[in-house]
Amino acid sequence: MEQIENIALFDMDGTLCDYDKGMRTELEKLRSPDEPIYNPPLRSSYPKYIHNRADMIKSSESWWVNLPRFQLGWDVLEVAKSLEYRIMILTQGPKKNPTSWSGKKKWIDSNLGPDVDITITRDKGLVYGKVLVDDYPGYIKGWLEWRKRGLVIMPASEGNKDFSHPQVIRYTGENLEEVRSAMERVKLR
Repeated sequence: MEQIENIALFDMDGTLCDYDKGMRTELEKLRSPDEPIYNPPLRSSYPKYIHNRADMIKSSESWWVNLPRFQLGWDVLEVAKSLEYRIMILTQGPKKNPTSWSGKKKWIDSNLGPDVDITITRDKGLVYGKVLVDDYPGYIKGWLEWRKRGLVIMPASEGNKDFSHPQVIRYTGENLEEVRSAMERVKLR
């Protein structure tokens, strides 16, 4: 029987890219002096004009290209590389913003090189991997539904602090050895 390939899937926003920091920086540039500060992650309770500003920011290809790296995701990426996982980018493609797709591709080329495999999808549950590195519980749940033995490494953020699942390790920057051990076990089965 052919061995199943050891693939580690990496999300971009909130995992390899610091989406919240990038959004916070740009929202601050548009904030008037008497206006309250609305920080990401954006919540439904925030005024509509804040969501409109965020949409305007995300419509810029250069915003995506210039997102800063998110260190927690890069820590896990280095572990995956050292364990010789095949690295693949698995990112969600916004329905109404095709500009983001080209911005994301340019960010990947600049930060990871042009040879990395990329899947842009609306449903991450459709894509095979032994490991998923993603910060967003909604995408994780869909992926785990079809991966009963899969492992998720979740870079810690405010938006996922209350999420837990037996197949998920929330990586805080202080438990890298736990992450490494789990990724080694999954690779060997």
